[in-house]
Amino acid sequence: MPKDGIGASTVRREDVRFLTGKGRYTADINLRHQTYAVFCRSDIAHGRINSIDTAAAMAMPGVLAIMTGADFAAMGGNPAGWHIPSRDGSAMREPKRPVLAHGKVRHVGDAYAIVVAETLEQARDAAAAVNADITELEAIVDMAAAVANPGHRVHDEIDGNLAFDWGWIEDNRAAVDAAFAAAPHVTTLELTNNRLAPNAMETRASIGDYDPGTGDYKLYTTSQNPHLSRLLIAAFVMGIPENKLTVVAPDVGGGFGSKIYHYGEEAAVLAASKALERPVKWVADRSEAFLSDAHGRDHVTKIQLALDKQGNFLALRTETLANVGAYLSNFSTATPTFLHGTLMAGPYRTPLVYVNVKAVFTNTAPVDAYRGAGRPEATYSIERVIDKAAHELGLDPLAIRRQNFIQPDQYPYTTPVGLVYDTGNYNATLDKMIELADIAGFEKRAAASKAKGKLRGIGYSTWIEACGIAPSNLVGVLGARVGLYDAATVRVNATGNISVMTGAHSHGQGHETVFPQIVADMLGVPASSVDIVHGDTSKIPFGMGSYGSRSLAVCGTAITKAVDKIIAKGKKIAAHMLEAAEGDIEFKDGKFSVAGTDKAKAFGEIAFSAYVPHNYPLETLEPGLEETAFYDPANFTYPAGAYACEVEVDPDTGKVTVESFTCADDFGNVINPLIVQGQVHGGVAQGIGQALLENVAYDAQGQLLSGSYMDYTMPRADDLPFYTVDHSCNTPCTHNPLGVKGCGEAGAIGSPPAVINAVVNALQRGGHKAVTHIEMPATPARVWAAMNA
Repeated sequence: MPKDGIGASTVRREDVRFLTGKGRYTADINLRHQTYAVFCRSDIAHGRINSIDTAAAMAMPGVLAIMTGADFAAMGGNPAGWHIPSRDGSAMREPKRPVLAHGKVRHVGDAYAIVVAETLEQARDAAAAVNADITELEAIVDMAAAVANPGHRVHDEIDGNLAFDWGWIEDNRAAVDAAFAAAPHVTTLELTNNRLAPNAMETRASIGDYDPGTGDYKLYTTSQNPHLSRLLIAAFVMGIPENKLTVVAPDVGGGFGSKIYHYGEEAAVLAASKALERPVKWVADRSEAFLSDAHGRDHVTKIQLALDKQGNFLALRTETLANVGAYLSNFSTATPTFLHGTLMAGPYRTPLVYVNVKAVFTNTAPVDAYRGAGRPEATYSIERVIDKAAHELGLDPLAIRRQNFIQPDQYPYTTPVGLVYDTGNYNATLDKMIELADIAGFEKRAAASKAKGKLRGIGYSTWIEACGIAPSNLVGVLGARVGLYDAATVRVNATGNISVMTGAHSHGQGHETVFPQIVADMLGVPASSVDIVHGDTSKIPFGMGSYGSRSLAVCGTAITKAVDKIIAKGKKIAAHMLEAAEGDIEFKDGKFSVAGTDKAKAFGEIAFSAYVPHNYPLETLEPGLEETAFYDPANFTYPAGAYACEVEVDPDTGKVTVESFTCADDFGNVINPLIVQGQVHGGVAQGIGQALLENVAYDAQGQLLSGSYMDYTMPRADDLPFYTVDHSCNTPCTHNPLGVKGCGEAGAIGSPPAVINAVVNALQRGGHKAVTHIEMPATPARVWAAMNA
């Protein structure tokens, strides 16, 4: 078998071009006769557009076109991908999200015009000359106030500013309330999951290219999901035939969820290109990214946990206000509901759970999926309230978790929030974490910190997530408006090298390395002979892109099924060439052989025969060796883990330093351990960033206060410890042939509560017993205030 197949820590082949400056991003693409676009964006959060005067701007040198929201008014709106009804059965309220703002602007950064010129500088100058007469209206920024004042509206047609008031599972509600009424102990915690900016290294960019000779459109864009963008633009926004639009997502410099969606700028550059019959290019600057990229998180939650006196969980309920911003982004309705509420059981045997989520419109940028997408919000709430309950009952925080774990002999386990966990072993990951983190030596380390005048604390998180959002027939019932399968085409060329066309898109995951490992392992060929094609809708089968840790479990399985078809056809060809019955043909280590004999043909010989069919059963078998497979998962995958964080707190300043971070994860079977380790490292860095540093802040007028890296603190190398990462405690997924689970979001899910639990523990150990919670980010000022309240 190849040495670079499944299980090998192969270095990422794509990194060679990235590290040597050979990557090809959207901003690197320049087309003949290309023009440049700049968007005019609102500098107020809420206002009525009276007029937009473009005359002076149009007269400036090099200006070719200016289009406003009025030019797009007849186009469709950008829809939400899930319809979520309220718990009273009423339909979700879904206002139109236009290509460009028309009638009103609803957040700072809301684009109301596009200016196209011969050069970028000319476009910028002209955009500054566009005069928009906008009457400023009172901004709605605070979610509680938005709900409490139904007459004060982000969208004139929606009173109360609610998209929906969702309950899950509504039939559980009475039993949950009864359990709380009878419970010996109830722990209550109110907390905020702070708003985050995605901050991908590459900002969003789009190039629209219309061909007047054929009527074809081509869009180059920074997308995690090019087929979805194509579908939304063609069918819902612009109303053009889908087969007349090609979407190409070349190399993409990170996404973290923010590039899953269709944004209005994409349709705008396509429309402008058609109007001018020239390519139109737009590249966001970082300020635009802060203003207009979909943000993440932003939940305000009241969570309650009912327990008996021994610490056994009896029931859990939550009430959440989820900020969706000014418009519903494509996944914004699924993130706080089915990606959040269905995880509120965690890895525990809590018998009764009820979740209420109110999705609130505000005059802020839209909020949507950000690495983890609902799962971090659920995990943070659960793991924080468990720690608070342990403190109130005088129980060990690890012991209370362990005694409530789902046990290995209970699988498949149906949770009270509708999921069916197929496999897991939470005791194993907890034991591994205890070992690797040297929990037994903590008191010695705490004493050393005390000798330096510092407070040391330790915090834990035992988490589970659902990855691969599936199956389509289930999510369709729950409100999804698209299927959630994926597809792959495997083409074996005549000389034996292989092209794999996949619906997944790689923007940091390492697909160009990992997917060939699977094919190489199955076919017994070198991984270097396998090429991955992705991101171009004219070349790849219809797939749903990369998000939700689905790439390997869903797209990887589609690849394995296509390879299975290749092997099956290869056996038919080999049977003819070897003059044997098809049932006697075996395939192993890259060879087709007749069972019990030394008669064999190498894989390359079979491939050549398929394309040069001189000795080939043409009457029963088509030439060629190319197969396509679609795969719709039977269930989510359920990775889980146990994390430990140790911090030091400076009592004089409140500064928190993360001293160590330990991860013991169960990702099922691991294809490339090195890439898995890197994914966990990146996720933990983002989780620590949320817990200690990052926060999107608006003032009462809806002005963004954290619109640059001067005001939005990203984690740097010296903010982060060296991580200890382990994934040896694996329980393979039972419903995909690879036995894999997701790993891309794990670190961002499990780390924030571990960090905050550690900070609270440090303060309590330092004598501040009254401190039971600190909001994220736990900045020095916030920690110091808690100690000195």
